[in-house]
Amino acid sequence: MAVTTSNFKNGMCIMYDGKMWIIVEFQHVKPGKGGAFVRTKLKELKTGRVVDITFRAGEKMDDVRVETKRMQYLYNDGSAFHFMDTASYEQIELGEDFVGDTAKWLKENDEVEMMVADGDYIGVEPPMFVELEITETDPGFKGDTVQGGTKPATLETGAVVQVPMFINTGERVKIDTRDGRYVTRV
Repeated sequence: MAVTTSNFKNGMCIMYDGKMWIIVEFQHVKPGKGGAFVRTKLKELKTGRVVDITFRAGEKMDDVRVETKRMQYLYNDGSAFHFMDTASYEQIELGEDFVGDTAKWLKENDEVEMMVADGDYIGVEPPMFVELEITETDPGFKGDTVQGGTKPATLETGAVVQVPMFINTGERVKIDTRDGRYVTRV
């Protein structure tokens, strides 16, 4: 289905230059002289790079239907990540390069949102918050308070985050996966 620049919405997926792009933001511009145009910031689905592209007003392109599937992360065998569709119990295998940075937030049996466009898997979205155990960090000392500084801590998935000084090895913490920020102790 074709869409014009007047139908653009943030989060919409379009096909441009043979690639799938998500519209991050857009702005209709009508200068006093010349034709109107639309400035957009597009994110390529495969690589994640963000580019600025300007379209003429009324330009048409193909709309890509993007769906999300609820899937369960099963395990990583060293070369691929294995997921299971929670509705049909169908299992899929995705390469490490496809999962990318999301892997540092995945723990076995966690539920994730898998983005699907035209029958192709295009992305893995981890839960917004994850609870993970700290496997390694410098010890906290008496007198370390919440207002104090932070220190690096390695989580059970291998991710390294900054935590308050009073957090110790073996404790469980809640992490915001959008920016990798410590939220609270669990």
